[in-house]
Amino acid sequence: MESTTSKGKMGVTSLALFSLCAVIVVDTLTASASIGVSSIGWWLVIFVIFVIPYGLITSELSTTYPGDGGIYDWVKQAYGYKWAVRTTWFYWVNVGLWMPAVYIMFAGMFAELFMPDLSMVWQISICIVLTWLTILICNLSVDVGVWVTNIGAILKITVISVLGFGGFIYAAQNGVANEFTFAAMMPSLDTGAAFLPALVFNLMGFELVATMSKEMKDVRDMPKSIFLAAGITSFLYILGTIGILMALPVESIGLVAGITDTLKVLFGDSAMGQAMVYIVGTMALLTFVGNMVTWTMGASRAAAEAAGEGELPEVFGVMSKKHGTPLGANNITGIVSTVVILAYALFAQDSDELFWSVFAFSSCVFLLPYLFMFPSYIKLRITDGDRERPFKVPGSLMTQWVLAIVCFLVIVQAVILFIFPDLMTLSVDWAYTGPVAIGIAITVLIGEVLLKRATNNKALQLETSAS
Repeated sequence: MESTTSKGKMGVTSLALFSLCAVIVVDTLTASASIGVSSIGWWLVIFVIFVIPYGLITSELSTTYPGDGGIYDWVKQAYGYKWAVRTTWFYWVNVGLWMPAVYIMFAGMFAELFMPDLSMVWQISICIVLTWLTILICNLSVDVGVWVTNIGAILKITVISVLGFGGFIYAAQNGVANEFTFAAMMPSLDTGAAFLPALVFNLMGFELVATMSKEMKDVRDMPKSIFLAAGITSFLYILGTIGILMALPVESIGLVAGITDTLKVLFGDSAMGQAMVYIVGTMALLTFVGNMVTWTMGASRAAAEAAGEGELPEVFGVMSKKHGTPLGANNITGIVSTVVILAYALFAQDSDELFWSVFAFSSCVFLLPYLFMFPSYIKLRITDGDRERPFKVPGSLMTQWVLAIVCFLVIVQAVILFIFPDLMTLSVDWAYTGPVAIGIAITVLIGEVLLKRATNNKALQLETSAS
């Protein structure tokens, strides 16, 4: 068993900030607000039935099986290398697929703030430059990456707090833009149901901190950091959502322009107000970079570990001799992101539609590893129950089954609604669903090709060692 203590530099505060930067995503806050006032009820429901058990399960797995592989290590321990290969592939490639969506929103917000007439060509160019800036930061030392993620977390807290508290101040002076009654805040499956998966997506990623185990002072700090981050995250999401809904009517909330529109309403047209819009808007833009640095750092480390085991191509395992960072996985992430940005640019009609299509596609791929993680938790409790667990989820084995099944089903419904957002109305928009489903199918197929390659390599190694 690996030691639970190390000479790393990350304590509870750094770990919590890392988790906050990984989990809080300002870019999809407008998607949750687009659900309407009932999103408040949905946030509370998801926190109780999903975030708490997810945090408990992640805390046990990360302290019991510490290592740079994170979710890859847990699935491999439970189900073997084949499922681990699939897990790592989805977990890693989603970053390269998601990065375009994040930077598409960055470019759109940048244009809204500073250059309203900025052409799509220039917006796409901004996306590509930001992609490679992210890769450069991740290729530098872990210390640089941790500083970026810490600053990103602080900026996210600041931006969401401004939106939230600013919304309350605006409402006190001008009245609320939407009706905030107890009935309106109750969860309901109305026209905003298509955005419900965004709430689940917004709360994923607390396990990412497990990939930084070698940088921690003590892996037993992980449960504290996870629940500290989970509590702050849930509060901030609800606060930010309420702030946007107090300032903007739900039908006026744009996925890309929603944040800047809210800031303009909150601060007004005065010179000071416009300056505050620019300052807070710039902070929001910087959080996008911090988010992608965090995810690239974590996912690339998991991919590099898998490559070291021969389960992904060797190029993924190329490490920097100077900094010890996963150069191979990072650089391939940049290439994938650039290709996706250019491919989707060919079909760009509307920035909101473009953002959501890319976001839904990447989010489905992102959620697939969690369909393996929760069953792995139960499997390891049964087959490896005697292992020392620095943190153990309380309750009987039946309780663990219930927690894991509930989490699993929450992920399943999110994946389904990302692909079929109009499912509640029993209709399918194939113009949207088709490309998303095809993209997912191609991604899964590439993963199976890589798995076949890894299987052949394993067989060849066995034959060589036997002879």
